[in-house]
Amino acid sequence: MQTSTTGRDLIAEYEGCVLKAYRCPAGVLTIGIGHTSAAGSPTVAAGMVITRDEADTILARDLLRFEAGVERLVKVPLTQGQFDSLVSFAFNLGETALKGSTLLRRLNAGDYTGAANEFGKWNRAGGRVLPGLTRRRTAEAALFRSAEVPTPPTSPTSPTSPTPPPTSPTGLLAALMALFRKA
Repeated sequence: MQTSTTGRDLIAEYEGCVLKAYRCPAGVLTIGIGHTSAAGSPTVAAGMVITRDEADTILARDLLRFEAGVERLVKVPLTQGQFDSLVSFAFNLGETALKGSTLLRRLNAGDYTGAANEFGKWNRAGGRVLPGLTRRRTAEAALFRSAEVPTPPTSPTSPTSPTPPPTSPTGLLAALMALFRKA
């Protein structure tokens, strides 16, 4: 799977786009749309400056890494919204956090509701609760819950093959963002 426009927009909304290196609330050097050295090239250095086009290119490369991580770690079927929310989670916290999380354990056990309930527990940086992280985790959980639990694929010739849930990326994202900006 690949991150949808809805997923990219969610990540960009909460990460913002800063073209000069800065320290995030957890003290990590960051640039562009949430890029840190931990995500790979380029290494972020104090005083570093990039263009908006470079920020978009770096984001696309970073997403490939986190999409692959979600694909590798998740053992159950996912809807697009579930995939996007997990990529956003891993993008923000790192693949290691997802790998060791109760969220992933519940999800891989088929407990989609229990997994969705775990997002809110990841709202701290530097040892303190951050309102922005609380809003982000709430938005990720809402996106995760936005579609029915996926059904394992059936034969393409079967007349009872499930139809994927309809998605309206821009409408869903707009509604989620409006809801959580007020929080």
